[in-house]
Amino acid sequence: MTNPVQEAQRLGQSIWYDNIRRGLITSGELQRLIDMGITGLTSNPTIFEKAIAGSTDYDVALLDLTHNGQNSKSAGDIFEALAIEDIRAAADLLRPIYDQTGGVDGYASLEVSPYLAKDTERTIAEGRRLFAALDRPNVLVKVPATPEGIAAVRQLIAEGINVNVTLIFSLDAYRDVREAYIGGLEDLASSGGDVSRVASVASFFVSRVDTAVDRLIEQSIGEGHQELTDRLGKAAISNAKLAYQAFQGAFGGERFNALRAKGARVQRPLWASTGTKNPAYSDVLYLESLIGPDTVNTVPPATLTAFLEHGRASVTLEQDVEQAGQVIDALAAAGISMEQVTEKLLADGLEAFADSFQKLMANIEDKKARLLAREHEHPGVSLGSYLPEVEATLADLQPRDVVGRIWRGDHTVWKPDPTEITDRLDWLTVTDIMCDQVTALQAFANEVREAGFRHLVLLGMGGSSLGPEVLRQTFGSAPGYPKLIVLDSTVP
Repeated sequence: MTNPVQEAQRLGQSIWYDNIRRGLITSGELQRLIDMGITGLTSNPTIFEKAIAGSTDYDVALLDLTHNGQNSKSAGDIFEALAIEDIRAAADLLRPIYDQTGGVDGYASLEVSPYLAKDTERTIAEGRRLFAALDRPNVLVKVPATPEGIAAVRQLIAEGINVNVTLIFSLDAYRDVREAYIGGLEDLASSGGDVSRVASVASFFVSRVDTAVDRLIEQSIGEGHQELTDRLGKAAISNAKLAYQAFQGAFGGERFNALRAKGARVQRPLWASTGTKNPAYSDVLYLESLIGPDTVNTVPPATLTAFLEHGRASVTLEQDVEQAGQVIDALAAAGISMEQVTEKLLADGLEAFADSFQKLMANIEDKKARLLAREHEHPGVSLGSYLPEVEATLADLQPRDVVGRIWRGDHTVWKPDPTEITDRLDWLTVTDIMCDQVTALQAFANEVREAGFRHLVLLGMGGSSLGPEVLRQTFGSAPGYPKLIVLDSTVP
């Protein structure tokens, strides 16, 4: 029996994982995802910032880089060394897919520095350098879809370098991206290069469009434009469906057919930012609504979990295309300019990645200093008389591959019978899942505060009340927010 990911693949769409972390690779979890149908992986500065700064996965590698005479290396150099090692390892796990599909699938992506988004020549140089450093045929260099970035894309494609064009929001920008790819292939062919060895995807961002447009729609509704109510949550999918129509036109025409005859591949649209931001919408909205041939959907952990649990795969990209155009026209008639919305989204996206990169650099320096501090030692050394037993147990875990087996959901770590084990392992990915919900939780908290509530009462028993009680006693209440009262039913 196939799962929804495999069913989407049968319909022509690849599902890639929008996440990377060293523990994901070393634990065997990424291989498990590949086994269930994931055929690619993407990364960005925000993902790496969370992975490196927010876990201990990289502590040993950081110390190794420092102790091996590299203490003078900058935070940027250290990050690059760590990121390249991760992307290479991911690409190696995905290599069988790349080979089986003839280079259509099985890619891992690494982004150029977000500081270069407005510099064509430096983006080209960085793309060349990263592609050579990664030294794998199944890697993509991510370049943002700024005017300067798009110019760099054409040159990189012309040199046979695989490119993931990211942060595409508008149909106009997407038109320029297609032109850069096809033009780059034509340049490569005219210089005698092999166009059949080049791969590219165009990452069209989705949910962020709804977040921005819905905010404007709600303002218009508040001003009396009630006719826009049924347009809420429709802009992003409509924008994507129109982009897919443009894709079919460009890559089904004579110009590309001449390249196709030489072995060229289409530049597949990749639907990015597909985690649902608005809790009022389905958590699989941007997967189920955007399935079609020659496409990719890159999903964050929580969205992948939801899709596997209750998602349905059917070809939906070519449905209601006329209605998609009507949605965009209705927004324009109401004074909501998609051009202005998408321009701001691109600027905000570049700023967010740059902020994450800057934060990452600062966190690497801070973590390196803490790891090198004389007083730094693992808390395990203070276990006193229990230390020998703990060390013996830890030594026993490795040959039995206990950590890897836990990440693979192997119930035999605990007992032979899978009952009450296999369906109770969601704690393994709870941090990834909840990180994706931060925006929704913050919005709900603000809604509660603005409604004027002064107290929240939680009733529970055991962990469901003890956990919140610990947080209540530890953090208290933020100014302006309600106070939490915990009632534990174990104490009548």
